[in-house]
Amino acid sequence: SAVSVPRDFEGCSTLRKYFGQLHFLQSRIPMGAEQEAAVPVTWTEIFSGKTVTHEDIKYEQACVLYNLGALHSMLGAMDKRVSEECAAGAFTYLRDHFPHSYSVDMSHQILTLNINLMLGQAQECLLEKSMLDNRKSFLVARISAQVVDYYKEACRALENSETASLLGKIQKDWKKLVQMKIYYFAAVAHLHMGKQAEEQQKFGERVIYFQSALDKLNEAIKLAKGQPETVQEALRFTMDVIGGKYNSAKKDNDFIYHEAVPALDTLQSVKGAPLVKALPVNPTDPAVTGPDIFAKLVPMAAHEASSLYSEEKAKLLRDVMAKIEAKNEVLDQFMDSMQLDPETVDNLEMYNHIPPVLMEKCAALSVRPDTVKNLVQSMQVLSGVFTDVEASLKEIRDLLEEDEAQERKLQELLGKAPAPQGSSSPPPASSASPGLAEVSKECSKYMEVHEKASFTNTELHKAMNLHIGNLRLLSGPLEQVRAALPSPTLTEEDKQVLQNLKRILAKVQEMRDQRTSLEQQLREMIQKDDITTSLVTTDRSEMKKLFEEQLKKYDQIKVYLEQNLAAQENVLKALTDANVKYAAVRKALAEVEHKWNATVQTLVASYEAYEDLMKKSQEGKDFYTDLEGKATKLLEKTRAACQAAEANRQHVLEK
Repeated sequence: SAVSVPRDFEGCSTLRKYFGQLHFLQSRIPMGAEQEAAVPVTWTEIFSGKTVTHEDIKYEQACVLYNLGALHSMLGAMDKRVSEECAAGAFTYLRDHFPHSYSVDMSHQILTLNINLMLGQAQECLLEKSMLDNRKSFLVARISAQVVDYYKEACRALENSETASLLGKIQKDWKKLVQMKIYYFAAVAHLHMGKQAEEQQKFGERVIYFQSALDKLNEAIKLAKGQPETVQEALRFTMDVIGGKYNSAKKDNDFIYHEAVPALDTLQSVKGAPLVKALPVNPTDPAVTGPDIFAKLVPMAAHEASSLYSEEKAKLLRDVMAKIEAKNEVLDQFMDSMQLDPETVDNLEMYNHIPPVLMEKCAALSVRPDTVKNLVQSMQVLSGVFTDVEASLKEIRDLLEEDEAQERKLQELLGKAPAPQGSSSPPPASSASPGLAEVSKECSKYMEVHEKASFTNTELHKAMNLHIGNLRLLSGPLEQVRAALPSPTLTEEDKQVLQNLKRILAKVQEMRDQRTSLEQQLREMIQKDDITTSLVTTDRSEMKKLFEEQLKKYDQIKVYLEQNLAAQENVLKALTDANVKYAAVRKALAEVEHKWNATVQTLVASYEAYEDLMKKSQEGKDFYTDLEGKATKLLEKTRAACQAAEANRQHVLEK
């Protein structure tokens, strides 16, 4: 039944019962590795698909326990929310009580990965409920921060070289998904910290928290490429929420509150609130396993003593792990606060290459060599038509002014009071041309249209002048493009500061790796440490003394671990000192990177502006060509009207 269980809670019950009965069986009958009653046990390894056989009943128990965790995780995915904690419990018991050498899917790192993935998803469920229940913003932020912590632990397990080789291709996909979740839930945490700041009327803090949430969400969106549409939709929705919050908060602060916006690293970090736990597995709980079907087989006293010794070993492991975990927590918090990634501490390599987005624009322009020429020609044609219209309207205005001057002279000759300068009163009917008033009105209308269009034309020329140089650069040799991008200039002292920081970061990683290795060695020693044979011949009164003697074998590895843990303080002090010296270099590199990104964005914007400039240029040409036709007709009409007016004046004089 346990080999082919139904995928429901009945299946979980079957696996638990079988696991418990196996525990009862192996405590009476020598079915362990190389024991008299050992039988071959065969299962299929999940990642490679290979069959794995061990003559060890513990392998059967381990596989059943793994499948119990896997089945609970499947039920969790089907919306049975408590199942993730059950799955985490099964994987935790498997990691802490069984050898990790049976098969690759039972390695310590893989099980640690599974545990944190389960706890992270369980915490996600509580986060969802807390938001639906409108819990306080600070609590929601802490719950979300704990989701981030669980996924960071999972990510560390994924980054382990052993895990990467075991998982193969899916390691990258899992890592990318987990990193996406880390950034996403960090964004949710800072969104709610911003909401708390809003409730407390700390408007500067509100802006920086929403800014941070926006930055983290953008990182999540980058990592979400290739994820299902439901994920993309959720990210878009979250972007609408956070983007709206940030824009509103920034606008309010800029125009109303004017509060100083603090640096994010000056604010208290959000400490996670773990509200889920791995539900413990108890193989001897009769409520779960049912009655012991081997109850009539009386266990040997040696087995009882061996169980006591196992508890002593477990106590030793718990004590050591408490110290390791305390130091690891300090180390993780310290490194998170430093925000130092050994691989991108200097980021100098990026300045040796043109970024792909810019290469794409250069390539696009290389197959359109006349881009700049076409834009310049288009603007020149527009300027020509603009000038023609300007000239026609000026001539019309000059003709009208000349006619007005002649009319004024006529009136003076006739002894009449001249009309005031600039008066719109028409000349007397006896001398004025009836078409001139209409011409003057039409001219005013064209002048007004021309004046408005002239502003647009000026703005268009400014935009062209802004982008033309960038377009010429993008059309030119790639070496010139690369030279136009800012790059850092480091002194020898700066380079030494960087090298020293990298060296100490490598030391931190070396310390981590050694600690993990020593922990693994200790676990393996404890797993292999079986003194049952010695216990058979040992008097009960001597048991305590024997335990003490046997436990001395762990003293050496405990000393190595103590030395490793003690070294942490000095390493972190050296890292702090190195980071202080690195601060100026870091600031300079950050400024150059900002300029570099801004330059890239400006060049990309110029490329993207080209089509718009051409379109607006063509629209301008069409507009002025039409206006030119109208102005030309009006000029002819003006000439005719002025001639008629002049003839009329001559006629008046002759009388």
